[in-house]
Amino acid sequence: MTPALRRQGLLIVATLATAYVASHFFRAANVTIGLDLMRDLHIGPEALGALTGAFFFGFSAMQIPAGFFFDRYGPRRTISALLMLAVLGAAIFTLAPSWPVLLTGRTLMGAGFGCMLIGSMIVIARWFPPDWFSTLAGMVLSVGLIGNLIATTPLAWGTEQIGWRGVFGIMVAFSVVALVAVWLVVRDAPPGHPFLERKTETPGEMLRGLVEVLRTPNLSFILVLNFFNYACSFTVQGLWGGPFLREVHGLSIIESGNVLLAAVIAYQVGMMGFSPLDRVFDTRKRIAIAGTLVIAAILAVLALVERPPVWLAVGAIIGMGFVSASSTMVMTHGRGLFPDRLIGRGMATMNTCVMLGVACMQTLSGVILGAFAPMADGTRGELAYRSLFGFMAVVLIVAVATYSRAPDIRPSEELKARAAR
Repeated sequence: MTPALRRQGLLIVATLATAYVASHFFRAANVTIGLDLMRDLHIGPEALGALTGAFFFGFSAMQIPAGFFFDRYGPRRTISALLMLAVLGAAIFTLAPSWPVLLTGRTLMGAGFGCMLIGSMIVIARWFPPDWFSTLAGMVLSVGLIGNLIATTPLAWGTEQIGWRGVFGIMVAFSVVALVAVWLVVRDAPPGHPFLERKTETPGEMLRGLVEVLRTPNLSFILVLNFFNYACSFTVQGLWGGPFLREVHGLSIIESGNVLLAAVIAYQVGMMGFSPLDRVFDTRKRIAIAGTLVIAAILAVLALVERPPVWLAVGAIIGMGFVSASSTMVMTHGRGLFPDRLIGRGMATMNTCVMLGVACMQTLSGVILGAFAPMADGTRGELAYRSLFGFMAVVLIVAVATYSRAPDIRPSEELKARAAR
């Protein structure tokens, strides 16, 4: 690749990463304003869990169709079209007068933003060699996490100043600008890439390609960890971490927002730290297992320690933010299973599993907390949250045991195979 093409590829990836900021903001916002939504809309934790999970149900529902669109029409047209849907959903959510309308808007947001990560990974895979993949994918995730940053203390402060709808309106405008930038800057592949000379598949051929993806050896083991890893960590980071700090430890909305802000920064640092480790240690599987077991241990501490000091709860949430960055290694592991002609459908299948896991876990988490009667002041007690954390710790241990049966795919082996071709 010439220096000019490399610069163009990096500009394309940077544009997609910037657009990804909006996706992270909208998916994570409920962790900061969740109690406010419950109060304003007179809903309980079950309804908040369903509302938060709706983003991920929409997200996961769009993954397989988006995979077909990526392989048939390319990332530029697919991402641009689905971002229009995301903008519509965000506008509906911002203006919604009731819970059902909020639910509709949030589902549309999830469906529209569902293309961003996979589209970025497909572009990276086509513009750069395999040993760049985890680093650039980590860069996309790290930049996208600016949206998570905005969804913490800045959202808490903005909510006090202009209300959460005002902050959401600003982010809707940002999403429109991102949509225009994607259309103007992104290109599907570098000149001479086979994708640009591809023979358009018939619907039957595309369906057979999906079946081929689903029959990929060892994919099922990876999908199990894909389903639960990010789901458990983001159920804390993206939904109940803020209410836990406010209801159990008495922090204010700004104070809990500051903790969540620190957790997102820790995640960004973790992304930069974990992304190149597969090249350093020539393994992906072991990194993914180690990171997941640490997350399970943190959840177990929160579940088993009665009345922990606030510093322990704060440290656990921030520490989980850092270690949860290891989840990208699971996706990178799975990416090595698919040939280029199936990469859209392959990565979409994996991301379907990730986001469906989040949707199910966040919805189930609301049911678990809702099973405990609220205290006199309407808050949930420590036992409710400890039960949730313990459940997720057990789930992660079982998922790791299943994932451990998948063979590793080492970066050195991929480079040898690429050289042989």
